[in-house]
Amino acid sequence: SLMSSAGEPEQVPDLEFETLNRTGIESDVTNETGWFRLSDHRDKVVIVDMMARDCGSCHFVQYHLEDMQSEWEAVGNESGREIIIIAYGAWYYEDLAYLNESGGEYTVPTYPTGIGNETAAIVNVANDTRDDPVRLFTPVGTGTIPVVMIIDHEGWIVGKESTGTPTDGWKSFDSAVIIALSGSQEEVEELRTFGLAKVETSMMGIIFLGLMLSILVYFSPCAFPVLPGFISYYLSLGSREDELIEAGKLKGKMPNSLVIGTLSGLGMWTFFLIIGIIAVVMGEAFARSGLIHYLALSIAVLLFVLGGFMLMGGTSHLMGFIQRWIDKWSTTEADETFTPKRNMYLYGFGYAAASVDCTAAAVLPFIIYLSTLGNQSVLYGLGALMIGLLVLMIVVTGIVGLGRQVAINFLRRATGTIKLVGAWMMMFAGIMLMIYLTNPELTTLIL
Repeated sequence: SLMSSAGEPEQVPDLEFETLNRTGIESDVTNETGWFRLSDHRDKVVIVDMMARDCGSCHFVQYHLEDMQSEWEAVGNESGREIIIIAYGAWYYEDLAYLNESGGEYTVPTYPTGIGNETAAIVNVANDTRDDPVRLFTPVGTGTIPVVMIIDHEGWIVGKESTGTPTDGWKSFDSAVIIALSGSQEEVEELRTFGLAKVETSMMGIIFLGLMLSILVYFSPCAFPVLPGFISYYLSLGSREDELIEAGKLKGKMPNSLVIGTLSGLGMWTFFLIIGIIAVVMGEAFARSGLIHYLALSIAVLLFVLGGFMLMGGTSHLMGFIQRWIDKWSTTEADETFTPKRNMYLYGFGYAAASVDCTAAAVLPFIIYLSTLGNQSVLYGLGALMIGLLVLMIVVTGIVGLGRQVAINFLRRATGTIKLVGAWMMMFAGIMLMIYLTNPELTTLIL
């Protein structure tokens, strides 16, 4: 998979973190100050649930663990091997008080729960070398949760899931729990195929997602249909270059297709850079609000509505105010001074804004999600998105510049298909997201 775990199988490092310290729950597995230490429970099977209060998918993991806890404990009592389930708060800005308060889709887990930190993993006891469990245990160190792991009685990972809705309905995970509790030593050892994440490759998945998203944004059915006409207009002005210079309206030569593409791409960069800064600044505060589930649901509805609207020939114009601002600062050959380079930069900015009418439901959650993984993830993900957009804009304008009318006619013919496919994709994505958020079991059956 895109973000599968990497690394050779090895024993997990010791974990040490603070818990809610509830009497009869955490108090049974922690020291007198309420701190949990994994090494204190060697010879037991430990399920570590890496979660967060505002992580919607994490709730589905919690529901399953709570449903199965009594059954697994009964198996452990019969086999003589105890089982412990412990929740590890992996979004560190959520504190213990926040985890200990039910609200919205979240209820405080009935099993021991704590909050982690960047030094909760003790990778070398001798010199107290520490690391961040989020980087060690999440898929390729990206910080993506949920992650739920089964650690056997000797400290090896023998089962792992990175979703709240496994396609097999938890069969393989539950089977691994039973083997860890009651299987022979040989059967348990056969399951030790899980390694720790390789942090040095942790950004490849994010870069790939950013590049794929750049394709979605560039070929947005809200913006792409106007591209051929605009490029055609500017290229046609090249034949009037001498006339514009002689009239004193143009300083220097008309930009060629490469310059047009570069300037337009930089305009797109500027727009998404502003969006990224806003998302990063607001990301943590927004996550703390507890409204992430409801935002996701509203995005699903918006996708479906906008897709249907576009299918019927409409355009949402959510960013119309930006177009009015661009019109104010752009010039034409009829003005006293004609500024084609500035116009192309502004056009790129406006193109990005227009594309957001159709793609905000994918772009904004992606950027907010990156902000929860840290500044490096934002840099890589947003950088990949912006580089992809720049390359696409340069390539398309270059093709138009070389092929002129043939390329322009092809793009014009393709816009209808792009708009139709985009509309259906938006509606389908909206339906699937609504099903996932309201009925995850049905999602598993569909997939």
